[in-house]
Amino acid sequence: MAVIETAEKMLPAGLRPIGGRTLRMLAAVLTEGGEKAAAQRMALTAFSIRILSAALAFVSQIVLARLMGEYEYGIFVFVWVLVVVFGDLSCLGFHTAIVRFLPRYKAAGAFEEIRGLTGTARIFALLSGTAMLAAGMLGLHFFGDMIEPYYLAPIFLGLFAMPMIALGDILEGTSRANHWPVMALSPVYIIRPILIIACMLIAIALGAEHTAVTAMQAALVATFVTALGQYGATLYRLRRHYDDGPRKLDFLAWLSVAFPIFLIEGVGFLLTNSDVVVVGIFLQPHDVAIYFAAAKTMALVHFINFSVKAAAGPRFSSIIAEGNHAQLSNAAADAARWTFWPALGVGLAVLAAGHLLLSLFGGAFTSGYLVMAILLAGILSKSLVGPAETLLMMAGKQNLCVALYAGALAANVGLNLALIPRYGIEGTAIATASAMVVEAVLLHIAVRRTLGIVLFAFASPAAVTQK
Repeated sequence: MAVIETAEKMLPAGLRPIGGRTLRMLAAVLTEGGEKAAAQRMALTAFSIRILSAALAFVSQIVLARLMGEYEYGIFVFVWVLVVVFGDLSCLGFHTAIVRFLPRYKAAGAFEEIRGLTGTARIFALLSGTAMLAAGMLGLHFFGDMIEPYYLAPIFLGLFAMPMIALGDILEGTSRANHWPVMALSPVYIIRPILIIACMLIAIALGAEHTAVTAMQAALVATFVTALGQYGATLYRLRRHYDDGPRKLDFLAWLSVAFPIFLIEGVGFLLTNSDVVVVGIFLQPHDVAIYFAAAKTMALVHFINFSVKAAAGPRFSSIIAEGNHAQLSNAAADAARWTFWPALGVGLAVLAAGHLLLSLFGGAFTSGYLVMAILLAGILSKSLVGPAETLLMMAGKQNLCVALYAGALAANVGLNLALIPRYGIEGTAIATASAMVVEAVLLHIAVRRTLGIVLFAFASPAAVTQK
């Protein structure tokens, strides 16, 4: 309270009322107990990490674009997006299934199940990531002549990162389920980008060429170092909280939940990244570079939804286990508001500085400004319903989410195929934004009809709690 009162006195007189309320609300979030305050603290921590990670990712992409030039940068980002997409998909949903099961086991004191779940998930991720690596190598062997030659070497190198990407996802899910946001988010979103740039600069200093192959080698080293370090830190913390002891396995039950989640998140992940993939397939690396720079710049807004989602999942799971519908409705409404208003403010600020931000990549990149404006419209429409897909998954509505996401993905791909030949990267932006609108509408309808919750950032409290 002394700190708050001192801070209030330092504010201008006109700002003291609203500033004081904001400071007191922040103090309550940081000090109060209960599920809501814990979720808010996790969201705030995740939000802070994502701000830093977004800045690091943005700076790292600028450095890479400047080091390699548009053409080689376009090759690298196309291949790296493919590697991350398929590496994440290889988890088959186990990284989110942990978030669903672990809080329930923890509440019941079922430590044997926790040890079995976390250990099984790590082994499964390594095996499935290795299987994805092998499948990719077979694909290169049999269909390599159908791929543009400049993509072959980067793809070959990127395949070796897949087991570590899958393992990192499992470790992130484990930390999220335990409300360890720093350990969950910092390895992939802070440490790995720093290591990629560091390795790239070291390689160039040692005489390596400024090419996509060198960048992919740097990314491969950074991925291994990050994943193995995260593995050691997470394992140490798990043993401190749950001790060593017997493990109880229920693999089929976990897989029965994880696989539908894989279908949901797989379609959703493809929906999020399909624009870059389609641009890479139909257009030249130069166009990929400009589109990716514009999308990456506007992705500064995406971290808000990610941060809220990271906090909302465990909270939704705990409330659903208690069976309190009114509390679940309020939690969902809070999540929608926590998503939309920050997204609106950050989005408008990024758009206002769009030309300047794009020019940092290089003079040619400013042609992507219109892409930024179009994508912002889609992002804001999606943020109106907050982490709706997380709410449905935690409530056991995985199959419904699969159908909704499949519809949005079909709309995205169809619109891309129709618009890219005529409008280029602007057509891709229109297709992507339209798919986000379709996704938001479908999710809103699904939550209202299945859970009786009016999930909308502008919904009144009375409307939200109607059953």
